[in-house]
Amino acid sequence: MAAEETDTAGASRRRRIIGMGVWAAAFVVGWLVIGLPTDPIYAFGWLWAATVAWNSARPWRYHLGFVRDWLPIVSLLVIYNLSRGFAGKGVPHVYELVHADTWMFGWATGGLTPTVWLQRELYDPAVIHWWDILGSWVYFSHFAAALVVAVVLWLRSRELWARFIRRWFFLSFIGLITYFAYPAAPPWWAGKYGVVDEVARISTRGWQAMGLHGAGNMLNAAQVNVANPVAAMPSLHTAFALLVVAFFFTRVRRRWIPVLLLYPLAMTFTLVYSGEHWIIDVLVGWLYVGVTFAACALAERWWAGRKARRATEAKEPVPVP
Repeated sequence: MAAEETDTAGASRRRRIIGMGVWAAAFVVGWLVIGLPTDPIYAFGWLWAATVAWNSARPWRYHLGFVRDWLPIVSLLVIYNLSRGFAGKGVPHVYELVHADTWMFGWATGGLTPTVWLQRELYDPAVIHWWDILGSWVYFSHFAAALVVAVVLWLRSRELWARFIRRWFFLSFIGLITYFAYPAAPPWWAGKYGVVDEVARISTRGWQAMGLHGAGNMLNAAQVNVANPVAAMPSLHTAFALLVVAFFFTRVRRRWIPVLLLYPLAMTFTLVYSGEHWIIDVLVGWLYVGVTFAACALAERWWAGRKARRATEAKEPVPVP
């Protein structure tokens, strides 16, 4: 019996290795031909395929359960991306953002905004440095990190998955409301219209140095055709990055928290340097993460208390008249 169990485990392991190998090869081909998966539907397809490859021994009922659980989420992500394009049709806010960044950091940058100062110090149109390459990967991770974490949680714990999804969508919702209420222009827009010195939008240029000219095709198309150019406040890029790591603060040893924080800090540097966001956008995004965790925790405690009260009431004997 033990030998049979060992053989079964070995066969399952080999099947998983082969499945993930096929998935990885297909992903690389799709990445080079079509581009990195920044569209929610396209990303969902790859993530679903990854779960099928990882658990290929499971019945199709299990794999169709992934579609059932994720279809509403992907639909909401698509609606969210499309609705952003309708926000900010008027004149965007920009001068107060410039003043906020120069007030906070002008003493160290000679009165310049951090974006203008960083591009003067680090950006060379003729040379792609290692930090440009790293920045492009960090920027892309915004479109994958939360999805990947959610998929892993779905595989391991549906309860944690649901908690993460609630926080993710609450954060997206209050961010979207802000985009409509307070359309704000990013640094590259301010540079384009002369509000600050010229700012290059360089979030995807790093892939060119590795010969991955098609890697950013979908992202570049989305930046031109779908994304709202005046949705800088708050920075959901850094907010999502902090959300992804903050969700695990109470689930890892304390010494790992500074390591986890390197991700949102790297995202902050990338966004400010590449002309995508102001520092004040980042700080407001982090504030929104705090509001999200507090609001969701309160709502979950209220709901748990409500369920407990109902369960207690159901157990109480009904008085006989």
